[in-house]
Amino acid sequence: MNALTRALPWLGGIAAVLILPHVFSSGASISIMSLIGFGIIFALSYNILLGQTGMLSFGHAVYYGLGGFITAHALNIIAGSKLPIPLPIVPLIGGIAGLVFAAPLGWVSTKRAGTAFSMISLGVGELVAACALILRGFFGGEGGISTSRTSVLQVFGWSFGPQIQVYYLIYAWCLICAALMYAFTQTPLGRICNAVRDNPERAEFVGYSTHMVRFLAFCIAGFFAGVAGGLAAIHYEIVTSGVVGAGPSGFVLLMTFIGGAGFFIGPVLGAILMSAMESLSDITGAWLLYLGILFILMVMFAPGGLAGLLFMHRPAANLRGLAKLAPAYLVAAIPGLGLFAGIVVLIETSHHVLVKSSEGMQMRLLGLEYQADAPLTWALIAALIVVTFLAFRRTWPWVASAWSEAIKPEAR
Repeated sequence: MNALTRALPWLGGIAAVLILPHVFSSGASISIMSLIGFGIIFALSYNILLGQTGMLSFGHAVYYGLGGFITAHALNIIAGSKLPIPLPIVPLIGGIAGLVFAAPLGWVSTKRAGTAFSMISLGVGELVAACALILRGFFGGEGGISTSRTSVLQVFGWSFGPQIQVYYLIYAWCLICAALMYAFTQTPLGRICNAVRDNPERAEFVGYSTHMVRFLAFCIAGFFAGVAGGLAAIHYEIVTSGVVGAGPSGFVLLMTFIGGAGFFIGPVLGAILMSAMESLSDITGAWLLYLGILFILMVMFAPGGLAGLLFMHRPAANLRGLAKLAPAYLVAAIPGLGLFAGIVVLIETSHHVLVKSSEGMQMRLLGLEYQADAPLTWALIAALIVVTFLAFRRTWPWVASAWSEAIKPEAR
């Protein structure tokens, strides 16, 4: 029963991978889900550094991006030379590239820990980003490197032209990589990584080289980041210099932290949420502001991330006390949703006034049309935020009381 319980999340993941393309069958939906797939690999690889070994890196996108560039070049060479190499194997080339670059850079970087390591990783990231604009022969300059995933050997009649075929390729690699990274966390090396994270001095005292442990974790993370970069190159069929910059490195940090670096499932949740939020760029120009607010709220109120919020309910679930929490949560959700709506209206109205004033002050949001610069509009927005916040604040003691009841042994 215990083994079955551990297998249920993996079986659920496989079922979701098979079912979701038939539920959300539009091209845009499949493309977003594909982006989530290699985002999960990228975030899990970063979690080997941050969550497992306690290394805060600001340059992890280097190995993701270089894996993508090597994959793009490899695809062009395979197509030009008519080599009998099928596309499903090509992401492995990106992984090997990530490992090859991570080994020398990681040996130097992991000689230090803490802030020094973070600054070294930042410097390495900026160095590679600068080289991406200088070494045009390899990086392709501002235009990047283009490739074609359909020009290589077909497998079982699959040309990988349709997006659905690429989706299944990405998630096949996603499940394999996730399983391998989870297995790594259960190995003696994975446990020693935790020891180095929690107490490096004690790990050194009992005979382990913290430098070697950090170096091995760094190389493993670089390999899986390269696989993610290779899948991204196959998905987009182009790799540009932006993938090795500070932006993707910061993005994967947010994915891992918001999802929950202390839990294996955390980066998966973070990748899903962050990829979904990135798709908001087609809806609102202020999506980065929402992302910043979410990050601040998570740091202040939920440092364990989304996974931490979920697993904090485990004691109540074990005592069958979740039913006591549901009514309090439902009551708190009503003013909470009102407060959320008020903040959204405030942000979107401010964005319209400050950025889209040339389009006129008349705007439509949440099914309502109103004048963005009217004093009455701003008075109503302020009133909505204040009233809903005060109502939301009054529900907190009830939620706290429900928590106390839910975790009592007599809740059985």
